[in-house]
Amino acid sequence: MALALMELGNGRACTTAFHMPAWMIQFADQKQEFNKRPTKIGRRSLSRSISQSSTDSYSSAASYTDSSDDETSPRDKQQKNSKGSSDFCVKNIKQAEFGRREIEIAEQEMPALMALRKRAQGEKPLAGAKIVGCTHITAQTAVLMETLGALGAQCRWAACNIYSTLNEVAAALAESGFPVFAWKGESEDDFWWCIDRCVNVEGWQPNMILDDGGDLTHWIYKKYPNMFKKIKGIVEESVTGVHRLYQLSKAGKLCVPAMNVNDSVTKQKFDNLYCCRESILDGLKRTTDMMFGGKQVVVCGYGEVGKGCCAALKAMGSIVYVTEIDPICALQACMDGFRLVKLNEVIRQVDIVITCTGNKNVVTREHLDRMKNSCIVCNMGHSNTEIDVASLRTPELTWERVRSQVDHVIWPDGKRIVLLAEGRLLNLSCSTVPTFVLSITATTQALALIELYNAPEGRYKQDVYLLPKKMDEYVASLHLPTFDAHLTELTDEQAKYLGLNKNGPFKPNYYRY
Repeated sequence: MALALMELGNGRACTTAFHMPAWMIQFADQKQEFNKRPTKIGRRSLSRSISQSSTDSYSSAASYTDSSDDETSPRDKQQKNSKGSSDFCVKNIKQAEFGRREIEIAEQEMPALMALRKRAQGEKPLAGAKIVGCTHITAQTAVLMETLGALGAQCRWAACNIYSTLNEVAAALAESGFPVFAWKGESEDDFWWCIDRCVNVEGWQPNMILDDGGDLTHWIYKKYPNMFKKIKGIVEESVTGVHRLYQLSKAGKLCVPAMNVNDSVTKQKFDNLYCCRESILDGLKRTTDMMFGGKQVVVCGYGEVGKGCCAALKAMGSIVYVTEIDPICALQACMDGFRLVKLNEVIRQVDIVITCTGNKNVVTREHLDRMKNSCIVCNMGHSNTEIDVASLRTPELTWERVRSQVDHVIWPDGKRIVLLAEGRLLNLSCSTVPTFVLSITATTQALALIELYNAPEGRYKQDVYLLPKKMDEYVASLHLPTFDAHLTELTDEQAKYLGLNKNGPFKPNYYRY
């Protein structure tokens, strides 16, 4: 079965063939058999500090921390897993058992990845692949990594965010033999050190990149450009990272093919929208314990992430304002019942400011100075560039850590704002995200890696490609059995009338959903 992949680099569009392997076709219609829950239910018994337990004792995002070594940098520790390997750097390898339980729970909500692992591991479509990854290291990512391993790949991994790593999950991966270099609360220097440890290793060179934000790709371009001679392709899942790839393509500096997963339907319309619709409330509630009813909120940006945030807050009774630069998104916000404003018009009155634009300096020091006392400021975009946090690190302002990922920034007159996660991604830094939605994204990433790795030479040029509609439909179909959903099938007459193949794709590439 051949599919068409659209190439969009440099503003042009063309198609290239995508061939669906037999194992993909075979298990598209299979019922998923992953309803059994893990039988091991252990007690969370490691000691934890009072300050930590008061803020996250009910949070699955909380890392189980041995307070005796909290202050010791993982870079200064000598750790080995049960097999004697020390090719990793995590907070505490002894947390592996807790992490394994979290991974087992995540597997139950990721039916497509588990089915992919079961069906394709015999064929090993990633045999010989050496994948270096830089993503959020969570239980859901662990399921993806172990699936890639089951399909034949070797993986080395670092975190794309200094606050989103689940320490116990990183420990579980290290115990299973994955070279993982990440822990919650890395410094900027630690962040780049971890990426370098993944890439710069004797006797091992990556031939595939899985990136979230573009930092890994940037590091290899900057430090090890010769590695791209053996790299077959890049798979990127974030707005920020995709923007960087298109910049490289436009400048003629992209030297390998790249897959834009972020703009696939199954990522943008599910992860970006539904995931943020649920996780924005989770992140705010865990960090501030606030009530949403009647609060005035301004959401900067009305893309898929902004739409999800606005819908959730409106449903909780908040008064929601929206800022936008795009007249189409702005009109959507108006038609959805939100008032479109400029940030300066409401900055003095709102209780919460949320950024989700993917841009920089959306909230400036001038805005921060004009905010009301106790205004909550947070970011739902990938990067920490949207809020000008650097401008707050001045002698006249006092920083006061209230709880994990929550800071009061206090002005000389006593006014304070509540800054969450130091302006970094709120949901993955301060809470968790729905596993089922991440199953959709992770399955798309896995299939993109398989396609790029197995593509014959010449199929893909040194440009950025979108996934085909057929692959999006396929990923969606793998998740429908979870809901006991039954698709209607076209008759031959209906298919002929619409000019469609009965098996899809059912929408043209320009369809927006």
